Amino acid sequence: AANMFMLGFAYQQGMVPLAEVSLKHAIELNGEAVRMNLAAFDWGRRAAAEPDVVAQLAGASLKPAQDREQPQSLDDIIARRAAFLTAYQNAAYAEKYQALVARVVAAETRRTPGKSGLTEAVARYAFKLMAYKDEYEVARLYTDGSFAKQVANAFEGKLRFEFHLAPPLLGRKDAHTGEARKTSFGPWMMGAFRLLARLKGLRGTAFDIFGYSAERRTERALIGDYDALLGEVLDKLTPDTHAAAVALASIPEKIRGYGHVKQHHLKAAKLEEANLLAQLRAGGAALKAAE
Repeated sequence: AANMFMLGFAYQQGMVPLAEVSLKHAIELNGEAVRMNLAAFDWGRRAAAEPDVVAQLAGASLKPAQDREQPQSLDDIIARRAAFLTAYQNAAYAEKYQALVARVVAAETRRTPGKSGLTEAVARYAFKLMAYKDEYEVARLYTDGSFAKQVANAFEGKLRFEFHLAPPLLGRKDAHTGEARKTSFGPWMMGAFRLLARLKGLRGTAFDIFGYSAERRTERALIGDYDALLGEVLDKLTPDTHAAAVALASIPEKIRGYGHVKQHHLKAAKLEEANLLAQLRAGGAALKAAE
């Protein structure tokens, strides 16, 4: 629905060079939640034309700029992510993250006094790599109570859940592309999710049946690679190399998506990482000149 809402918003602003009848016909041909998607498209158009009316009807209140939530401090960023990693895996896993960040804080404070960009980058992107969304995490997020609360706030009445998933052990392959295709699972999956969430301690062990897939092996390898990369970054950290160091620590931001989409982004990110690493080893000369 969010995608269709955004499509309607963009169409109303003249950013989609297609006729309304063609877009709606495509939604109908797709055959998935047609009524909801058509409604979302129309609401997106209205949001572009009458944003105040839509906000009022949705019960939303647009806060003035001065009342918006203030940016988090670096300590808040670290604490919040450590708490998430504790729920994601366990306290030891969170402590490993905190120890890595503390190591960066010490080096950045000593070698580039007054700067904190490297610490903030590591706090954000070491977390991103460590909290990769695998089967156990999907199960936890569905069953920790937050999903049920969101559904209760959005819908009324008796609901039937249907999940569209591409699990590595049960997923089908597209005959033409070879990529995984999603399969529909009924309400019984909530029970399976509850069981799977309790098995998160198996993550990364020899008993992790999901961990043998190429994608999961890559995700675990990226954590180790990042730690090794930071070792060299900290060894070569100076005021001149600081910009290159921050850029290198931020590389995980470029690795997005799942499956073949993630692989495509990973290749591009690794090329950029190689270029930045060459600049770091050259003393940050290229980035310094660019500044």
